[in-house]
Amino acid sequence: MRLNRHSGLALLLIFFGAIILLNKIGFHTGHIMSYVFPLALVGLGWLGIKNGRSAIGWILLVFGGLILLGKLSGLIAIAVAIGFICYGVSILRKKSHDAY
Repeated sequence: MRLNRHSGLALLLIFFGAIILLNKIGFHTGHIMSYVFPLALVGLGWLGIKNGRSAIGWILLVFGGLILLGKLSGLIAIAVAIGFICYGVSILRKKSHDAY
């Protein structure tokens, strides 16, 4: 199978179609389906910007990005908390090395 510039889009469409089909058959894929729509908006927005339709592209990209940001807010909060913990530990280690 030769890969050309349309192969990525084809593989993406096959993947999303398979997820939708599995969900309809009864194999529930959890929350994956709730991410398909915002990812599709971001992808279509990027494609619009790339093809010269910048106004509608930016609207779709921002709208999809905001929806995706809302869906990923729990993971972002966890990442920020881990960052705070790591930074606090590094400050404590630095203070203990300065005491000697």
